[in-house]
Amino acid sequence: MKRCWTALAVSLFALGVLAGCNDYNTSIQYNTGATITNLSPSSLPAGTPSSGTLTNCPNTPSGQTNPCFTIYVVASIVNGFQTTTLVAWNGAKLPACTNASATNGCSTYIDAVNVSAAIPYTFIAKPGTAYVNTYTPQSGTGNNGLSNALTFIIYGAPNPFPSLSAISPASANTCSSNCTEVPITLTGTNFLGADQNGGSKVTFTGVATSNTETAITVTSISSTQIKATIPGSYLANADSAKINVMNPPSAICIVNCPNLGGGDTNCISPPVPQNCTATTQIFTIGAGAANTSSSSSAQLVAEETPAVSQDGRYVAYASMQNGTAQILLRDMCLGAAKDCTLATQTVSVAADSSVGNGDSHGAVMTPDGRYVAFSSAATNLTENAPTGRQVYLRDTCIGAPSGCQPATTLISTDAEGKLGGTEAILPSISTSGRFVAFLAVTPSHAGAASTNAAHADAAKTVNSGLRQVFVRDTCLGATDCTPKTTRISLEPGEAPAGSTKPPGPALSGLAKQIALSDAKNSTVLTPTVPVDDRVFLAIPNENK
Repeated sequence: MKRCWTALAVSLFALGVLAGCNDYNTSIQYNTGATITNLSPSSLPAGTPSSGTLTNCPNTPSGQTNPCFTIYVVASIVNGFQTTTLVAWNGAKLPACTNASATNGCSTYIDAVNVSAAIPYTFIAKPGTAYVNTYTPQSGTGNNGLSNALTFIIYGAPNPFPSLSAISPASANTCSSNCTEVPITLTGTNFLGADQNGGSKVTFTGVATSNTETAITVTSISSTQIKATIPGSYLANADSAKINVMNPPSAICIVNCPNLGGGDTNCISPPVPQNCTATTQIFTIGAGAANTSSSSSAQLVAEETPAVSQDGRYVAYASMQNGTAQILLRDMCLGAAKDCTLATQTVSVAADSSVGNGDSHGAVMTPDGRYVAFSSAATNLTENAPTGRQVYLRDTCIGAPSGCQPATTLISTDAEGKLGGTEAILPSISTSGRFVAFLAVTPSHAGAASTNAAHADAAKTVNSGLRQVFVRDTCLGATDCTPKTTRISLEPGEAPAGSTKPPGPALSGLAKQIALSDAKNSTVLTPTVPVDDRVFLAIPNENK
């Protein structure tokens, strides 16, 4: 019996030893103090501020200087502080500020969820991190009185703003297939190595990136020189692309951030220093596009809304090429097979693939990206094209059966002469591409009399010089169908042709409804549904 009790005692002792040890035979400790949730501030730049009002730490002897900043520690309501709680900085407990000997940082109890500490600036002399927790004296075995720890970030000096003085080479030929990348060398100042929060980035902004600033591969960096490569896929179209250098901030910060420096040589992407001077360099591809950043034509292109396919893979947009606005279609390869290659094609082209010889604008697209309608002043897109702006439809053959040949078709035409002497703008396309709505404008009305009587007389004729809305049935996908153009605005016009913001129609996917903006005055639609006081939904009499 005694042996049994002895064996039981030994077993219990062994269990006790195991419960108090880990794999390394060290005692396991758990924090038993408060639970802290927040620090304020939670970060500061390294060093002592060179300007502003500085306050000495409490109890600093007279005649000495030891500036401090105050940090506030917040605890959970459930597990808060006691009057004896002290703040600890990197494990060193800071005595209560009421202690006269506490001359190098101290703690102050405020209430159950708030304590503060005076922290000498000498504690944050160098960049890095510190940890802050609290200590509350407790009795009993295993009660260490410590809270959890929170990180305090000590930021380094702000990163410099870069300057780009030259790139070499500054041009390349266009290339449509099997293109090799182009190594370029950038010269400037204040470039950052990879050890400085990732280092400087080189960006390319042009047709190939849908005019979105996009980082390209960097192969080497010094403070005054960067070597990078432009992908061969970026050379498909003539362009005047922008090359910039972007420096990161000195650290990652989300809220209440100090000045962390960095910035982009385009003086657009933040942070932007005061009196910033842009040092963007131009990389010309092929003949290059005119540098028209200040021209009115480029501004018109920049303000246009691009068209996007339903799955987001294709984007149609206007872009300047050799001084002329063209419609481009970009394949972003979203959702495509892995072997898909980013590619851009020009949509405003003739049967022989020559680009339009006049400006093209206002691209719209079917949901599958196959058909793109646009307005163009070019005269070479189709045979015997009318002068002035006209609406065209381009079949790109995207997703079409084999044997499809891309083609451009004139949309703003009719057999009855209703469009004679007009220009066509602002197209809208149905889901299938069969129907295209557009706005017809007679430029000659700009010089007509502006009296009410003259306006009333002009409205009696079809080609009154005011705006009219038409729908073209192209018969795409239909059998026993004859292409025709139907005027939807049953009386011509609702505003002078010289208006700077002409309204355009919007065609529903099934081409059964047309929305007209600002449809008032002499425009009569039958039947119509008011959307608001400026937009009406027209229901055509013939719903194909």
